[in-house]
Parts: sequence; structure tokens; C-alpha cells
Amino acid sequence: MDDGRPIFQQIASTLEARIIDGSMPEETQVPSINELAAFHRINPATALKGVTLLVDAGVLYKRRGIGMFVAAGARDRLVSERREAFRDTYVRPLLEQAAALGLDSAQLAEMIRKEADA
Repeated sequence: MDDGRPIFQQIASTLEARIIDGSMPEETQVPSINELAAFHRINPATALKGVTLLVDAGVLYKRRGIGMFVAAGARDRLVSERREAFRDTYVRPLLEQAAALGLDSAQLAEMIRKEADA
């Protein structure tokens, strides 16, 4: 874990990725703060901060005395957010550049199809 972002954000992203890929399904318990801290060799307060991001976003919820669990609808919410981010980061700039080059949507779709097939 060291992609330039704060560790707590990396912890949150790792948990999000596991929810999205299905390895941490909805309504299942997530690793405890102490387990996350020990696994990543970080301070438990840092692990807690990452988990708190997801609790605040409604992705995780706490069952008092039991632990943290993946909220119902969390995967759909995360996929939707990532799709919006993908659109904003990649698709909109792609369309702007295509327009600047005089490419219409059919030409652009053909270019994408060819790259996908390669």
C-alpha cells in the first residue's frame, strides 16, 4: 500500500474493491479494525479512519458489539459512483478530444471496437 494517497484512503479503496468484486458480499462482516491494522501493519486509528469513510458513505454499518458489516445496496452504490467517476475522468475528455479532431460517434465507436478486439 503506497500509491501516494493517505493510508486510510487506501484502506477504504481496498474494502470498496472487495465489495465491488464480490469477495465481500452485502451483509457480511468485514475485518475488524485490529485485523486491518495488523494485516497492513498500521496504527488502528488509521484503519478506523478508513472504515469510518465507508460508514459515513453508507457502505458499511456497525452492529454494536459484533462488528462492521457491508450495507445492503453497497455494491450497487459503489459501482454507480465508479461509473460516474469513469465518465468524468475518461469519457468526457475522450469525447472532447474526438470532437476537436472531427471524429463523429460512429468513428469513435469503431476505433474503440478495434482496440478492444486487439
